[in-house]
Amino acid sequence: MTAAEVPALPQTCYPAVWLWPGRALYAGPGLNLEPHSGSVWCLAVGVDGDVTVTAGGAQVVARSVLVPPRLTHHLDTHGGRLVSGYFDASSNRVSVCRMKCRSVQGPFAVCHVNDAVLKQLPEDDIAASRWLDLAAPASPNRVDPRIAEAVAQVTADPAGAPSSRQLAADVGLSESRFLHLFQDQVGTTLRRYRLWIRLIAAGIAIRDGMNLTDAAANAGFASPSHLADRFKCTFGLTATQLLSQGTLLHIPN
Repeated sequence: MTAAEVPALPQTCYPAVWLWPGRALYAGPGLNLEPHSGSVWCLAVGVDGDVTVTAGGAQVVARSVLVPPRLTHHLDTHGGRLVSGYFDASSNRVSVCRMKCRSVQGPFAVCHVNDAVLKQLPEDDIAASRWLDLAAPASPNRVDPRIAEAVAQVTADPAGAPSSRQLAADVGLSESRFLHLFQDQVGTTLRRYRLWIRLIAAGIAIRDGMNLTDAAANAGFASPSHLADRFKCTFGLTATQLLSQGTLLHIPN
């Protein structure tokens, strides 16, 4: 497919990124990245046709490819558009996503059973959330009120959230029991959850016009370079690379 054959993106929606704790979604043109690795799982779905993913001697061509974390790979959309879901490495969604892929080829799981729907570009917060739930449903659990209280504390103050020991003490649990229960209930570790909350806080600040230095400090990062490093480590590209394309950032409630 040539670039001229790719349908135009609606100017009001794309390229776009949605961020939630422990997961994210990108929709828009292919990012044309150099070979890279991220710290999260990535389900890449070609909107206009198959994508090609290469890692070392392994190469797959499919409509959808689930790429594991810490694997240096190259993603080629052949000029087409892309929807990519990102899931924290400790997320309980990942195992479900893998099971929904029809086959495994080397390090990749390919051909998600819901390809026909996932290839459609989400246009709003509700559609983006539905895309992620269709790609990688979460295990239906009622959140323990003690964990809900800890989540509220971390979310309310991204930069100065209390330590795991303090959070555990506040809800009457040992630290080890608290950390185990937190991961079981929330779907990711406390450390990773805190990182996602800080990335989201920085994203909101930047979206609202704050400069990178102040956004990083307000979100609890040691410096702008620390924020940039964490963003690139998580997603495989820098925030500057992403935002330079005019990407719209959505932080659903």
